[in-house]
Amino acid sequence: MDHLTVVDHPLVQHKLTLMRQTDTSTGEFRRLLREISQLLAYEVTRELPMTTKRISTPMVEMDAPALAGRKLALVSILRAGNGLLDGMLELIPSARVGFVGLYRDEETLEPVQYYFKAPSELDERMVIAVDPMLATGNSSAAAIDLLKEAGAKNIRFLCLLAAPEGVARMKEAHPDVPIVTASLDEKLNEKGYIMPGLGDAGDRMFGTK
Repeated sequence: MDHLTVVDHPLVQHKLTLMRQTDTSTGEFRRLLREISQLLAYEVTRELPMTTKRISTPMVEMDAPALAGRKLALVSILRAGNGLLDGMLELIPSARVGFVGLYRDEETLEPVQYYFKAPSELDERMVIAVDPMLATGNSSAAAIDLLKEAGAKNIRFLCLLAAPEGVARMKEAHPDVPIVTASLDEKLNEKGYIMPGLGDAGDRMFGTK
């Protein structure tokens, strides 16, 4: 898998445009995020390992394709990651779930950890870390550090928007972790927000300021 995959499917791009608009309501924003997360999940799970199992259809027995190995792990980078997580769980209800609590110090833009809980046997699972925004990349890189320390070896990072600075930071820190996103935006502003972006994903999702 390439280090960066931009999912340019027309439905993804159309829904993202609606999410970017200032006048999109909190409820509509949540619904669009859930829908777009399922379309992105389709892409990020493309390389899940497969096997075959013997089944009976109403007509005949056959060897049919099925997912192999342990259930994959979805890890939400709190709090905004939960918006992507909810939609993905509708598509992959048997996935194991973990959480990484990080907040960005607004002065230094560095991540501060406040929570970490991950599924067992991470070394035997595909792990997909989710966070709508890959801005500076500092929080994302720190989250991947924690997952690797917990044993994860096969990791993907899924986000809605990415800034070139964040992609570069992730490639420097974790060149073995592919990134899947709906858009590679232009740049970060002086406050570390993605431009043109869509504002603060957590605030827009939860109706907070």
